[in-house]
Amino acid sequence: MHREESRTDFGTIRIHKNVIASIAAISAMEIDGVKRVGGSLRSGIFEFIGHKSGAGIKVEIDKHEEVKVDVPIVIKYGFNVPEVANKVQESIRAAMEKMTNLSIKDIDVNVQGIERGERE
Repeated sequence: MHREESRTDFGTIRIHKNVIASIAAISAMEIDGVKRVGGSLRSGIFEFIGHKSGAGIKVEIDKHEEVKVDVPIVIKYGFNVPEVANKVQESIRAAMEKMTNLSIKDIDVNVQGIERGERE
């Protein structure tokens, strides 16, 4: 299943997994201390050439229509890792609930690295 569906009086509304991944990526990048979403060289190359496909974010929708999101991030050096990861989870959950009305089962944040970054 690639899309989240709901029926209205006017027809069917479908939310593609890529939309869910994009919301998660944008929400994560809004958190102070996040250097980038996605930790692989490949995702970095794709982002550099302008292809933003959710940056390695995995979205699963189970048979009960609950969403699980797996978000890889790289954190700026000097920031508290658990604190930043927790803020990322909270930001993604708030954005998903506000923008999609989906039932969020899990938001897994995988810290894939630490890189130098400017502290603001």
